[in-house]
Amino acid sequence: MKIAITAKGIGMDSEIDPRFGRCGYFVIIDTETMESESIVNGSAMASGGAGPQAAQAISKIGAKVIITGNVGPNAHQTLEAAGIEIITGSKGTVSEMVERYKKGELSSSDSPTVGSHAGMNK
Repeated sequence: MKIAITAKGIGMDSEIDPRFGRCGYFVIIDTETMESESIVNGSAMASGGAGPQAAQAISKIGAKVIITGNVGPNAHQTLEAAGIEIITGSKGTVSEMVERYKKGELSSSDSPTVGSHAGMNK
């Protein structure tokens, strides 16, 4: 299964980016093979709608889970509509979050964790 994790940089050793819609990168991991790919978040610099745009990109990639620090209301709604599990409150490195996910230590978020436009001034 593919999972996506917001990251400040490239690769499994990158720190988690706490912002979903405006994160620098998404690290996509196949949890069965542990192969990973880092992709630039094309909506990070959008003037508006970064969260929903990022959610659509994650959906197109085929990820079934997103692991991040925070998710705003519009992104949460878009991810939920796409059937993507949302895990928030994450800190540390991408590899640490993958291990915690595989051990079942992370739980889903059923509501947004920040208000609209929370990540714009970071």
